Amino acid sequence: MPRTTDGDGTPVPQRLLAAATRLFAERGYDRTSVQEIVEAAGVTKGALYHYFGSKDDLLHEVYARVLRVQQERLDAFADADEPIERRLRGAAADVVVTTIDNLDDASIFFRSMHHLSPEKNKQVRAERRRYHERFRALVEEGQQAGVFTKEIPADLVVDYHFGSVHHLSTWYRPDGPLTPQEVADHLADLLLRALRP
Repeated sequence: MPRTTDGDGTPVPQRLLAAATRLFAERGYDRTSVQEIVEAAGVTKGALYHYFGSKDDLLHEVYARVLRVQQERLDAFADADEPIERRLRGAAADVVVTTIDNLDDASIFFRSMHHLSPEKNKQVRAERRRYHERFRALVEEGQQAGVFTKEIPADLVVDYHFGSVHHLSTWYRPDGPLTPQEVADHLADLLLRALRP
């Protein structure tokens, strides 16, 4: 993919994604036109279609870029040479911080996922499932080692934590009383308390 940039060196794909993210967050995916995106990014429709096949592709990339970062970070926590409690707590807190850091992306995605084509929707579900399965494997590792209780099924533990994460965009405010790290620490601590034998 060519790295065409503007005067300040920002690659065109990043400009398009930034413009789409802002407009989708402000107006909603369905109320944002391709023309509005390209005007906000300062590019032509041809440039958009060079990098993204459709508005649907932009919506998919808004979410996929965050999930790629979160998957990389989860893999690093999971593969670290540390006790399972520290690895799970680190992963549980990290997904909260990275979600808050990308709150517009998360909000857009959960409001607009139903607009994705069936193929893209299936792809996103598979990517999310991979992430959740790796997270669940940490819970199961701790359960098998006797560090975490086996009384609560690992799937339920994962659903519990990610239910909280997925709702951050509905209540978290940057000007609120808690920093992203404080929210992350509280939610990670709740998760570990629930897993104590």
